[in-house]
Amino acid sequence: MREHSIPSYFDDIILKEAEDASSEPISEDGRVDLRDRCIFTIDSESAKDLDDAISIEKTDTGYVLGVHIADVSHYVREGSKIDTEAINRGTSVYFTDKVVPMLPKALSNGICSLNEKEDRYTLSALISLDKRGEIVSCQIANSVINSKIKGIYAELNDILEKDENSEFYGKYAHVIKDFYKMYDLYKVLKQKSDKRGAMELESEETK
Repeated sequence: MREHSIPSYFDDIILKEAEDASSEPISEDGRVDLRDRCIFTIDSESAKDLDDAISIEKTDTGYVLGVHIADVSHYVREGSKIDTEAINRGTSVYFTDKVVPMLPKALSNGICSLNEKEDRYTLSALISLDKRGEIVSCQIANSVINSKIKGIYAELNDILEKDENSEFYGKYAHVIKDFYKMYDLYKVLKQKSDKRGAMELESEETK
């Protein structure tokens, strides 16, 4: 961190601005209220900044896939001190044992993280696909969601392998039907990807 001049802390004025922004009450005014939808995140177990969530609906003609991205721009206003600091940092920096965030934790791990059972502002893409996985239409909307669970890759993979015999099946019981719909759509899209000649890239990471 010292060698590359990576800042290890935020100035108090930046932290105060982040705290003030994160304390703003959530309101559905001017937004599509999706809090009653079955929306959830899927990340690694160690992830703390959950920036995207998904949802799905099966229709007579195919699917409606929802991709819900944390609305950071609502809290990081152009020209604000947080915005200037973020521009100077450029990105979060990931080490083996820590992350140096681009934004203060009140934002990155707090109000801008799509944490389980907490209302959050998002930008939602509601993508209609036919049964062959072809995109028919897409609606973009400012929204407010409430993630139903923090999904973990390893646990959901275990469910795909063992179904009801997985030790994690009960944990996901309230979202399992939608998870299987997502898996069905994945297989359709994977087949399309393979036909296009997509490469399979493997890597061996320490963690």
